[in-house]
Amino acid sequence: MKSYILKLPAVEIINRIKGQEISAEEYMIKLFERIEREERKIHAFITLTKDSALSQARIIDRKIKKNEKLGRLCGIGIAVKDNICTDGVRTTCGSRILENFIPPYDATVIERIKSEDGIVIGKTNMDEFAMGSTTEYSYFGPTFNPWDRERVPGGSSGGSAAAIASHEAGLALGADTGGSIRCPSSFCSTVGLKGTYGLVSRYGLISYGNSLEQIGPITKDVKDCALLFSCISGHDSKDSTSLPYPAKDYTKALVDDVKGLKIGVVKEFFGEGTDEVVVKYVWNSIKKLESLGASYDELSLKFLEYALPTYYIIAMSEASSNLARYDGLRYGLRVPNKSYDWNTIFSKNRKLGFGLEVKRRIILGTYALSAGYFQAYYLKAQKIRTLIRREFDQIFKNHDVLICPTMPILPFKLGEKIKDPLEMYMCDIDTVPANLTGMPAISIPCGFYHNLPIGLQIIAQIYREDLLFRVAYTFEQN
Repeated sequence: MKSYILKLPAVEIINRIKGQEISAEEYMIKLFERIEREERKIHAFITLTKDSALSQARIIDRKIKKNEKLGRLCGIGIAVKDNICTDGVRTTCGSRILENFIPPYDATVIERIKSEDGIVIGKTNMDEFAMGSTTEYSYFGPTFNPWDRERVPGGSSGGSAAAIASHEAGLALGADTGGSIRCPSSFCSTVGLKGTYGLVSRYGLISYGNSLEQIGPITKDVKDCALLFSCISGHDSKDSTSLPYPAKDYTKALVDDVKGLKIGVVKEFFGEGTDEVVVKYVWNSIKKLESLGASYDELSLKFLEYALPTYYIIAMSEASSNLARYDGLRYGLRVPNKSYDWNTIFSKNRKLGFGLEVKRRIILGTYALSAGYFQAYYLKAQKIRTLIRREFDQIFKNHDVLICPTMPILPFKLGEKIKDPLEMYMCDIDTVPANLTGMPAISIPCGFYHNLPIGLQIIAQIYREDLLFRVAYTFEQN
């Protein structure tokens, strides 16, 4: 088997396995050989599951020989972000406090992948508890961008995007709280989708910001993205935030046609701090879609300037509440301590277990939720969130999609922004509105500048993933 097979889109690899051109076991052996070579340079994974992946591949090969019914993900190797629970496989959230945590169950998305004959090959590196945009905040060390190893791959799902870009996985799962799928997709030239809030089950996702986060696919192309999203989406009774919306086959939305489609271009998405190169490439993409039959007009959103502070108040408040459970007494890191004073043990476990960025966000979130400031910060942020959502709803009455940059800047060097958290937070300016409104958004590659990838973001009204896939597919084909 030639190693170029690993560079093919997942859909083609699946078809070759089903057609017995290659066996699932052969493919899996080749994949782990590549991981062994690339990991020294990229560091996309925290944990690998080679033995279970190979035995699963052999089971699939036997099913093929017996002409048994095969799943849609037949034999493909899937990398999973390390905040998604996997039965019997270490799940760390990139944190010391969960360094040896082994969940006793699978997240719903993992159950669905397995039921479609997909094979989990390992858990990918991430910013600790998904708090960051660079994958530098991992307790296990940074991941490196496959296009330029001196630069960040984006975050917090940087390991998943780097695994796809370096052909160490066929498909990958990330999770997106404020851009954590789309940011690394932009920086690594992959396709990444954050679906409508509630369309993919959050059961088994280790929470950071409950009202914001969604699990989603990171893939080589739009067809792969539609396939994986079709497999993992749909209602789940185990998740109270899951929408009663039936699973759909989104691959049917892959039509090369945008005639008559109306695009909104929001001026604020191209505001101060957006790199001129990024602006140029995104506008070239909009003009390309116009030449294919779409029309566009420029708009303004008056509440968009408040999106970033609103997001960070809500996200940090939810993080403060969610991370209170990590005391080292029930599970997680426990520092040896002869003291029987609960406060001392609790404080020491958390002081040594959490990294700097996580501690910063817990402190800020606790402050925003405290008695004297709850109304001034958290409650006000929730009110502004509603205004932002209403403004977006208004725009979608006359437009099919919005198009803007995924990231305002090109991938930057490791260590460049880590000293200034505010500068780091500013990088999320174009991605957080989709999380605040619950609307679906996809990032697709739209070019390179000096070998550095640039991502194009498309946003649609809730439930309109079909439109996102149609526009993204048309752009990709042309």
